[in-house]
Amino acid sequence: MGRLDQGAQPPRYDAHADWYERYQQGAASGHTKRTAEALSAALGPGAGICLDVGCGTGVHAPRLRSLGWQVVGVDLSHAQLRHAVGRLPVAVADAAALPVRTASVDAISASLIHTDVDDWAAVVQEAARVLHPGGSFAYVVVHPCFVSPFAERMDEKLLLHPGYAESGLRFAGPGIGSGIRPKVGVWHRPLASVLNGVTATGLRIVSVQELGASAHPDLLVIHARR
Repeated sequence: MGRLDQGAQPPRYDAHADWYERYQQGAASGHTKRTAEALSAALGPGAGICLDVGCGTGVHAPRLRSLGWQVVGVDLSHAQLRHAVGRLPVAVADAAALPVRTASVDAISASLIHTDVDDWAAVVQEAARVLHPGGSFAYVVVHPCFVSPFAERMDEKLLLHPGYAESGLRFAGPGIGSGIRPKVGVWHRPLASVLNGVTATGLRIVSVQELGASAHPDLLVIHARR
């Protein structure tokens, strides 16, 4: 996912792909299921090509395919795609430079990627480019206000620490948790940056939802159209 840094460093997920596959199916299975449900609800049924950008291990593909979509995954991590290839057709690709013709796909699905890519605006610009007019962009993300390096969750309570307005890649913080983020880091971006990255491309936001079972939502769902 995202852009390979100068110096040809491998994608951050490559060293953790096997662990992450087990984590998504085990300790994080509830979150994985909720994300897939939110993504499929935002996208809705369809019969065309859905490009799953930053597909990772491809865990959401079966749910999207059940809606009728022909799902194709792209990701920069070779190691993650070794798991994904059993779930959907895949290609190694930079999310900010997709090897896809302009206006050639019916839908774009993506989940949790703005916290992994170096240039969120460029990724959404590419998504807008490859969508045909009227095509859907469905995106599910951890809520940047309430799930971030600066948001410490304590049961039903939330303690907000200074730093929310500061964008950047972080590996530590009071809200970083103990899952994948200490391993690969997290690009924190404020809510306005996430939403403006979508609208700046010309995509029209149709709906925004905040989901979560606790007092503070943990998922943000964006549905936009070309």
